[in-house]
Amino acid sequence: QVQLAESGGGLVQPGDPLRLSCRISTGGLSIYGIGWFRQAPGKEREFVAHIMWNNGITYYSDSVKGRFTISRDAGNAINLQMNSLKPDDTAVYYCAAKRPDGRYYSASYYDYWGQGTQVTVSS
Repeated sequence: QVQLAESGGGLVQPGDPLRLSCRISTGGLSIYGIGWFRQAPGKEREFVAHIMWNNGITYYSDSVKGRFTISRDAGNAINLQMNSLKPDDTAVYYCAAKRPDGRYYSASYYDYWGQGTQVTVSS
């Protein structure tokens, strides 16, 4: 089965960058795309970014567009480069593997999830 593991979270100040990584083991299964989601206390899980596995096409939420960049490296790791971080970026960040159907921005269409990594942006 598909396994995912996030890393790179931590405590940073507003305006700082941070780079998250999601290591993926496909287990021989087909992956349509990888998404990043985040969830702050008391809030619903929010879409952040998505990358198509085969062609590399990316999508971003309006709240992070221009600040975050999702990418895939040769070692089956998905990265999320976060720049100009704001306090409202504070959340647990999850990576997930999406099945072919459904909306890329809806968590309900992702079948496999990592455990999450905490990102805290504070002065």
